[in-house]
Amino acid sequence: MFESKRYRFLILISIVFISGYSQGMLLPLLSILLEEAGVSSSMNGLNASALYIGILFASPFIEKPVRKYGYKPAIAVGLFLVIVSITLIPIWQAFWFWFILRVIVGIGDNLLHFATQLWITTTTPKEKRGRNIAIYGSAFGLGFAAGPLSTILVEYSLYLPFLLASGIACVTWLLLSKIKNEFPDPLTHGSERVLSKYAHVLKIGWAALLPSFGYGFLEASLHGNFPVYALRAGLDVKAVSILLPAFVVGSLVFQMPLGIISDKFGRKNILLISILIGWVCFSSAIFTTSIPLLFTLFFLAGMMVGSLFSLSITYLADLLPTSLLPTGNILAGIFFGIGSILGPFLGGVFIDWFATGSIFYAISGMLLTLFIATAVHKNPEPMRQYSTS
Repeated sequence: MFESKRYRFLILISIVFISGYSQGMLLPLLSILLEEAGVSSSMNGLNASALYIGILFASPFIEKPVRKYGYKPAIAVGLFLVIVSITLIPIWQAFWFWFILRVIVGIGDNLLHFATQLWITTTTPKEKRGRNIAIYGSAFGLGFAAGPLSTILVEYSLYLPFLLASGIACVTWLLLSKIKNEFPDPLTHGSERVLSKYAHVLKIGWAALLPSFGYGFLEASLHGNFPVYALRAGLDVKAVSILLPAFVVGSLVFQMPLGIISDKFGRKNILLISILIGWVCFSSAIFTTSIPLLFTLFFLAGMMVGSLFSLSITYLADLLPTSLLPTGNILAGIFFGIGSILGPFLGGVFIDWFATGSIFYAISGMLLTLFIATAVHKNPEPMRQYSTS
């Protein structure tokens, strides 16, 4: 049983769900606790960025350990870092202590995501790869949607949401020990011109990378800044725990249909329509604090711009030759990380500067910039090869 591919896949998907759950829990919950402690919005946003700083910090260093020791040890170490950090968070409520722990969570999340995604893609038959990666993304999305619901548990005990998350992660960590370790394929030659490849990808596919930045900005600022904005606007914690999942659920509901539509009508056209509708939704949110209306706007925005990252990856595949796709995917992750760091910080600054609708000014401004940049971009002539020699 423990050696079957199906069992291994289920364990890996469970781990991805836990990663999404922990991120979805930490962003709003710690933002609320820091706001109640009197921390400024900009510093609150900086603390929320710590997780993504950890992700970016780990990116250059994770490939070699995975190749040397295999997938399983990498995932185990990543899970261990997440479990220990989440368990320690409620013990000492200090800004920089939480900042450091969130950086460690980011490092652990990046390590386990890299290993699980690579393990799934390299062991899945080509005809089932799209389905399995869709399940992978949905598992993370479901976890991310469920995470904010745990903010309600703080009413009973500060320790409860953290112990619940670390307890579930411990179960998957134990189940991971039952599966056999495997290793990535050996490296091939011809990768010496790294900077040249990165520059070439940026030249051809910069417009396709911007939605990755936009999604990182949007996701992190919503979960990191909106709880602070909501509390200052007179909404309670329960409202936050309902509104944030509305965006994620909207993205899950429409992710597959949006991908199919983009296959038929073109990635750029669907991106422009999605970004425009998302801009309308968040611009409208400036003028209301009605929970039913905000719920509707968040759900519609999730349907339209909740798939920006996946559309970014597929648009990149349309623009780049196949030899540059791995480099393009790495850059997409970096753009996502940069957006995730800037989003909460700029959102916090906007909350300090403005009153009504402050967080939505930052998000709608970013989406408008993204729309203009995508609209003016001209697709290059298709290239099938790129020499690395």
